[in-house]
Amino acid sequence: MAVISSHTLNGMDGTHASGIPVALKNLSSGEILFDSFTDEGGRLSEHVDVTGNDPATEYELCFKTGIFWEDRSCGHIVTARIIAFRFIMPVSAARYHIPVVLSPNSFSCWMSVPEDP
Repeated sequence: MAVISSHTLNGMDGTHASGIPVALKNLSSGEILFDSFTDEGGRLSEHVDVTGNDPATEYELCFKTGIFWEDRSCGHIVTARIIAFRFIMPVSAARYHIPVVLSPNSFSCWMSVPEDP
């Protein structure tokens, strides 16, 4: 099984971005592989069975950040409502770590890519 993980941080004050809804979708089939939330420490870790999938299958990890900013009285600021990160998982038993740093008007994210076995 693959593991999708993230550490999401509030770039305005350096705190953990907890309670953000996060979903992973297989873009080929349309199947939602998980629908979860970041924990109190802004972390996410979900196991996903991609065994047998084409290694070129594209996935989309969506962070629904709008509610995070609304809860912090930033509703008057135009914010990135959804961050969508598209990627492939060519190694079916690897960890794919996608950290995110959020600000009301921008974000930064990247991905740790596993080496081929």
